[in-house]
Amino acid sequence: MKKILITGAAGFIGFHVVKRLCAEGYNVYGIDNMNDYYDTTLKKNRLAEINTLQNFIFSQIDLADSPQIESLFKMLKPSVVINLAAQAGVRYSLENPQAYINSNLVGFANILEGCRHNDVEHLIFASSSSVYGANTKLPYEVQDNVDHPVSLYAATKKANELMAHSYAHLYGLPCTGLRFFTVYGPWGRPDMAYYKFTKSIYENRSIDVYNYGDMKRDFTYIDDIIESILRLIEHKAQPNPDWSGKTPDPATSYAPYRLYNIGNNTPVSLIVMIETLENLIGIKAKKNMLPMQPGDVYSTFADTLALEEAIGFKPATSLEKGLDRFVAWYQQYFSIGNLTKNPHHT
Repeated sequence: MKKILITGAAGFIGFHVVKRLCAEGYNVYGIDNMNDYYDTTLKKNRLAEINTLQNFIFSQIDLADSPQIESLFKMLKPSVVINLAAQAGVRYSLENPQAYINSNLVGFANILEGCRHNDVEHLIFASSSSVYGANTKLPYEVQDNVDHPVSLYAATKKANELMAHSYAHLYGLPCTGLRFFTVYGPWGRPDMAYYKFTKSIYENRSIDVYNYGDMKRDFTYIDDIIESILRLIEHKAQPNPDWSGKTPDPATSYAPYRLYNIGNNTPVSLIVMIETLENLIGIKAKKNMLPMQPGDVYSTFADTLALEEAIGFKPATSLEKGLDRFVAWYQQYFSIGNLTKNPHHT
């Protein structure tokens, strides 16, 4: 089976991708810098679980370390690279912009160079729904112009798409960019709203509800993300023969380059998400209503037609089902007695 390099292997999405690919028989090599953007205990526990897999090898490497990345590619010679490592989070980019430059720009350039010099067959990389920025036309389509990011995080993700295109054009490197929409589920990131809310509800602390709960997100369950990535591995980006420089389609190219939205195609309001959690946990949240934060957008909503046409799959896990699985994991992970009204988790 193919040798696959996954960056960000101890991260939320990376962890799940590793598990699935190893189960499918791929030989997987994972790297992660194990930074402390959030509690490293969770990363270490994810890593402990995947390190038991026979066809998985891990190294602690930082993407921004050019010599280490260069020697890793020379040694490994991966067929496919799945770049999931990034400095994540919109709000943190207001506090620590340098972390985003190092990881998301310098680090991604190192990945592109590694692919270019070592005959990588396909680069799949994580972009984000945040690239849609100030756009208000919904749902977001991959053909939309995305030149108005409202956070540095979003700007670095847009830059990744442009950098990848230049390598697809110059070196014929097939590049597939994935715009993820609010990914959630078991083993998720503690800085995400659904996780923070769950933690606060159990600890009897108030939750910060931005824009007074009047925001919508296209919550996408982790298993739907993983299924999409798995199918795209063998679906290499191809040139679009109909692409025209007179009316350029941003999502395709004359080069082997493609962009896809991976979202649930069903926006849910923040208040409904909170109510769903309250029902599953069986405790009412104490809400601290606050105005919109800088860098946030009002709504996200993915048009997934291009993804469906490419791989015959569309994310469809309902928020209730996905949060039910998350709460069940959370209770087990933190050894919390089942306090839910409905103990029958799916």
